Amino acid sequence: MESITKYRQSPQTLRRMVERAYGPGLVPMSDDFATELGHGWFNVAYLLSLADGRQVVMKIAPPPGVEVMTYEKDMLAGEVAAIRLVGGATSVPVPHVDHYDPSCEIIAAPWFVMTRVPGENFGEVSGSWPDERSQSVWRQIGAVNAELNTIVGDGFGRYGLPGVPSWREAFTGILEDVLADGERREVDLGWSYDEVRQAIADHAGCLDAATVPRFCEWDLWGSNVMVHGDRITGIIDHERAFWGDPIMEAGFVAASGTVPWGDPSGFLAGYGRGPLTPDELDRRRLYNLHLFLIMVIETVYRGHTTTEQLDMARPALDGAMADLGHVRRG
Repeated sequence: MESITKYRQSPQTLRRMVERAYGPGLVPMSDDFATELGHGWFNVAYLLSLADGRQVVMKIAPPPGVEVMTYEKDMLAGEVAAIRLVGGATSVPVPHVDHYDPSCEIIAAPWFVMTRVPGENFGEVSGSWPDERSQSVWRQIGAVNAELNTIVGDGFGRYGLPGVPSWREAFTGILEDVLADGERREVDLGWSYDEVRQAIADHAGCLDAATVPRFCEWDLWGSNVMVHGDRITGIIDHERAFWGDPIMEAGFVAASGTVPWGDPSGFLAGYGRGPLTPDELDRRRLYNLHLFLIMVIETVYRGHTTTEQLDMARPALDGAMADLGHVRRG
């Protein structure tokens, strides 16, 4: 995915960064040592071949001067911390962070290098698989997600920042940040911002049912899962983690019953639970609204040159508003 947030570097600069991370003895001299990984939507990522033949992955934060959404600020630092937490607290397979450089000395943004997770990207290959084979991986994803959600924090909110005691306070603040981002860039939602805020206020009380701040990956889509054969080899892209309500996880989007984004049965079975309860569905409707607001607003911040994402997200946002009792007139 093309985005103005991707801070690409020359081979010469990448070699300097490899030297900083691994020392001069591992700096590659071949012309084809770096390959950009294309499935990411925000940070640029490279697959690098070191001088000893090892392959590692480098991720680079957006360049200074490119405006990002509020929740995207300093996400790289959050990802490094989240990877280290998950690697130490669970059996979930994640990369090892070999080097993190927030100094902005070589380039004008933080970056880090991690071990390469072997295998293929599940989101890229599963489209040609039989349904049962895909569902077998989704059952594993559900189990992985359930284990991630066993980690408990001290407060609700974005990972790496001070938490607050109430999920209602944390999540409505998250939503307000997203709406303020949209207003700042005059993004057309197809709804007035006051209408969206009213829909949130009408349903915010349901958030009080979430009382334990649990580690949430949030971005655990199929495209962030690596597989070899039918087995998960690793989970990647942990930059959007937060302490919150597990029903906000990506695997529960299709379980809301109104978003036709795949069959949630494998994920739910692996997670170890049945369909969402009425109370959970109430909260999931707000989480869908949050997701589709981001998907609409970020197209402006990232300078998308096609309307593919917007064409999908705007109708989904309309559906989320309808689920909250707000139907467009006329």
